[in-house]
Amino acid sequence: MSHENRTAWARQTGHVGVLLSALGVVVWASGLPFLFPSLGPTAYLYATRPSAPACTPRRVLGGHAVGVAAGLLAYHTVAGGVVITASMTAGAPGTLRLAVSGVVAVMLTTVGMLATDTRHAPACATTLIVGLGILPSLREGGIILVAVAVLAVEHALVSRLFA
Repeated sequence: MSHENRTAWARQTGHVGVLLSALGVVVWASGLPFLFPSLGPTAYLYATRPSAPACTPRRVLGGHAVGVAAGLLAYHTVAGGVVITASMTAGAPGTLRLAVSGVVAVMLTTVGMLATDTRHAPACATTLIVGLGILPSLREGGIILVAVAVLAVEHALVSRLFA
């Protein structure tokens, strides 16, 4: 591997680490879920493809907002009160409701992002987090959106500092 590749890899890896570490500190200090799976792909895109259309603030914030809204709608319409666990029962109505909720959430997110031109693939993970009952409350949806906004602001600052 060339020196230039090693340097780029180190810069990109550090960028991801800085972005997610700040939210990790918020989780540790608050005990609230400000760090969740779909932030990883968003941070990765910021670090490795910062000029990609999917990395514009409008698409990042809008895509995750669509994902939260679609997940909340699907979950509370189809599977409210059911939570995904490692011990889901095969063939059980609750298991079916969660599966349907997850599928509907991603479908709604897809159409919502297409209709609003807020296409950001990691938002499909956000909608599953909500639609499968992992973070299904309005409060948790708000936390997700605040965390995404913090990530976007951090990315802008890190990009300016290290440009």
